[in-house]
Amino acid sequence: MKSFTVSKAVTALMLAGLVLLPLYSQASGNIFILTLFTRIIILALAAASLNLIMGFGGMMSFGHAAYLGIGGYAVGMLAQEGVGSGWIQFPVALAASAIYALVIGALSLRTRGVYFIMITLAFAQMAYYVASGLARYGGDDGLTVYKRSDFSGLINLSNRTQFYYLCLACLLGVIFLIWRIVNSRFGLVVQGLRSNEQRMQAIGFPAKRYQLVCFVISGTMCGLAGALLANNTDFVSPAVMYWTRSGDLMVMVILGGMGTLFGPVMGAVVFLLLEEFLSQITEYWALIMGPLLLLIVLFGRGGIMGMLGRANRG
Repeated sequence: MKSFTVSKAVTALMLAGLVLLPLYSQASGNIFILTLFTRIIILALAAASLNLIMGFGGMMSFGHAAYLGIGGYAVGMLAQEGVGSGWIQFPVALAASAIYALVIGALSLRTRGVYFIMITLAFAQMAYYVASGLARYGGDDGLTVYKRSDFSGLINLSNRTQFYYLCLACLLGVIFLIWRIVNSRFGLVVQGLRSNEQRMQAIGFPAKRYQLVCFVISGTMCGLAGALLANNTDFVSPAVMYWTRSGDLMVMVILGGMGTLFGPVMGAVVFLLLEEFLSQITEYWALIMGPLLLLIVLFGRGGIMGMLGRANRG
């Protein structure tokens, strides 16, 4: 019970800080911190979507950043063609991500282990090179989004505070949806497949069908993060889909704690704050961050959430 209480307390403090952050930003006049945490929340949403298949489903996808790019390009390309309505842009971003996830999942889930990882990576790189070749939409240089998504006056995405709270609401909504999924009959089957796929198939559950549905849901959630990211940066480029970004998302999930609801959020906050802090000190910040993350992974089994539990028991 103590471990449970400590984890819940830390999570509650983190959420309270995220909710109250715009008030601190306005009171202190520090606009940068609001911009930074908007980015953190968006990438935490992407990490949470990856955690659904990696932490709960045991599917080690190394191409999850492709959905970030697809969601972002859906917004950017529609804006380029004169379609600025968010009521159109966001559903298109979600649908495009879902379709791409369906194609990738249908092919990659025929394999397992390192072959599954390599196929998801190959499809992500394919999306990266396709985006790089879209000369009409900027190619390698990327695409500038000159006007943010318009939601008919319901919410103004150009307002930093309103956009921040929209991103936070999307993150909490996705986490709630993941909670409902993993505690449903469907989610229990997916977790059972992670533990022992052969036994679940012997019982009579169609393994690939359950895994594919979970894979598509995860990709769709990440597409939402991509649409928000394009609005946040007013820019989208093929670099968003590159394999290193998928690696960053995996690190966030592992750092926070795989298979926990708020672990990826905590991992994203710690990872991106460390990145920001170290980059201010030295241009070789990656040489410092790499060993730090390695130590946490080696000695912090279960990530940050796992360490909280063990520290409390000690």
